[in-house]
Amino acid sequence: MGNQGSRYEIIISEIFRRRYRKGAKVFEFARAEIETVADKLGIKLPKNIGDLLYYFRFRKKLPQDILDRTPTGNEWIIELAGQAKYRFRLVKFNRILPNMDLMEIKVPEATPEIISKYALSDEQALLAKVRYNRLVDIFLSITAYSLQSHLRTTVSNVGQIEIDEVYVGLMMDDN
Repeated sequence: MGNQGSRYEIIISEIFRRRYRKGAKVFEFARAEIETVADKLGIKLPKNIGDLLYYFRFRKKLPQDILDRTPTGNEWIIELAGQAKYRFRLVKFNRILPNMDLMEIKVPEATPEIISKYALSDEQALLAKVRYNRLVDIFLSITAYSLQSHLRTTVSNVGQIEIDEVYVGLMMDDN
C-alpha cells in the first residue's frame, strides 16, 4: 500500500494542518473535505473514500507531521462524529499489553483443515478461527453463538458503524 499510503498521508496531514490550532485537543472535519483537499492537491482518491479514514483509525499510525504535534504520553485519534463527520481528538496513549504474570491458557486448534487451507490472512479469517475454536465461550465462560457478521447501523452523534461480529450468549447459573 506504499503509493496509496503516501496519498493518504498527504491528504490527512493537510486536513490536520488546516484545522489544528496550537493547544487544541479536539476538532472536527467533514468527509467532503477529503475530496476537496485531494482535488486541490491533484491526488486521485480511491473509490472507497472511507478507506482513508479506516487506514489511520485501525491499520497505520498517523503521519510524522501530526505525531510531531502530539504531547508526550498522548496520541491523536480519528473518531466518528456524526453522519459523514469525523473528529481528531487528543487522548492519553493507551495500549492493552499482555500481563506476563497471568497464566497462559492453551486452546487446542479446532479450525477445520479445509478452512485453514483456504482462509486468507484478513480479519474475516481471524473471526472464523475465533468461532471454530469457541474462544468467546472459553474466555467469557459462557455459551456463545455467532448471530450476525458485518452488522451496519447508525448511532446518533457517531454516524454509520460496522460491527464485525455479533454474539449472543447464555450464562449458566451456578445454583
